[in-house]
Amino acid sequence: MTSSHRSGWLESARVYLHPRVLAMLFLGFSAGLPFLLVAGTLTAWLAQDQISMAEIGMFAWVGIAYSVKFLWAPLVDRLPLPLLTRALGRRRAWMLLAQMGVIAGLLGIAATDPQIGLARVAAFAVLAAFASATQDIAIDAWRIEAVDLSLQGAMAATYQTGYRIGILAAGAGALVIASQASWQLAYQVMALLMVVGVITVLFIAEPEHSSARDLRSRPAGYLRWFTDAVIGPIADFFVRHGRAALLLLVFIGFYRFSDMVLGVMANPFYIAIGFSLEEIAAVTKVFGVFVTLAGAAIGGLAVVRYGLAGPLVIGAVLLAVTNLFFAGMAAYGAELWFLVLTISADNLAAGFTGSVFIAYLSGMTNVAYTATQYALFSSLMTLPGKIISGFSGQIVEAVDWFSFFIYASAMGLPAVILAVWVTRRDDFGAQTSRVDA
Repeated sequence: MTSSHRSGWLESARVYLHPRVLAMLFLGFSAGLPFLLVAGTLTAWLAQDQISMAEIGMFAWVGIAYSVKFLWAPLVDRLPLPLLTRALGRRRAWMLLAQMGVIAGLLGIAATDPQIGLARVAAFAVLAAFASATQDIAIDAWRIEAVDLSLQGAMAATYQTGYRIGILAAGAGALVIASQASWQLAYQVMALLMVVGVITVLFIAEPEHSSARDLRSRPAGYLRWFTDAVIGPIADFFVRHGRAALLLLVFIGFYRFSDMVLGVMANPFYIAIGFSLEEIAAVTKVFGVFVTLAGAAIGGLAVVRYGLAGPLVIGAVLLAVTNLFFAGMAAYGAELWFLVLTISADNLAAGFTGSVFIAYLSGMTNVAYTATQYALFSSLMTLPGKIISGFSGQIVEAVDWFSFFIYASAMGLPAVILAVWVTRRDDFGAQTSRVDA
């Protein structure tokens, strides 16, 4: 490599020293931390406290907050908050309010005994999930508006890194604290770690975006705002895609269906067949994070090298097939090497499909409605799976672990069929070219 090439790479790498790019690392951490604490980590606590599998499965419905965030995304986008917006600006105000909600929810969970107050645990988990989803909306809006398009790749990279560190803390970190001390202390520490996001919000600057139309006091203003913020993004999608629009939405909703159906029962399964919290933390939460990042990198390269069509179909197949590794472990037993093999396959597939599907959804988005349309797509991506996964515990109790994982794998077949249909359409290339109007 010539010195000029090396110099060019060094110049490019300096983008990660940009203050707002660095800020995304900490905002990503703040976004990733609550995700497992209302999902996988919480179900591990419930399983250890001998809560029934049917009730644990229903906790998957807590995650529906992430799947319907598009419903209040227009409010986060346009509605100023009293006092906070004047002091911090619209994006930072919503981020700070959401972070306070997450902290309150986590502290509420920590103060509740699931064996005697399961409904209260569920209520605090819903609060934390709703606040976390709101924080996601505000962070996405800040990311899009804070820097030029040329820096968006670096912003996304640091965000994903921070997010995975947050997942690591909420997964392995919380499990280790719980095994050495208590679940209550684990959730109190996680609430304290949310201060990372709070401090970041106080130090970053509000983006110099063009002011969006606020809610007006006049009736005509309300109607104009509702049409522009709510109806516009939806109408644009249906106008652009015509009769295929509904099937495309079904495809988005079913692509990760099998993964969602299985995910809520993963930690209870590990505990049920005999793995310790330390083993679960080390393999699924530490090793698994690095495998996921590797899969994400491979997925990104696959899109660059082969385009979207092939990787989109391959991803759907991988999500369905890798669930069979769990069925194999259910039959074979709690062997650590089998857990490593299963997590390697499952997380590699999750990382790969994550990159590919985000690229697909980004290409489907009209930049005139970026925040709301992307919130709609990312919400729809998880909604059907979250609803059905709430019954996963009841299915496990009705059959057995092996049959459940066969069922979870079969739930991926519609995604494979729809992926083939989507990629073979004559206008597939046009559909996935980001609209600039």
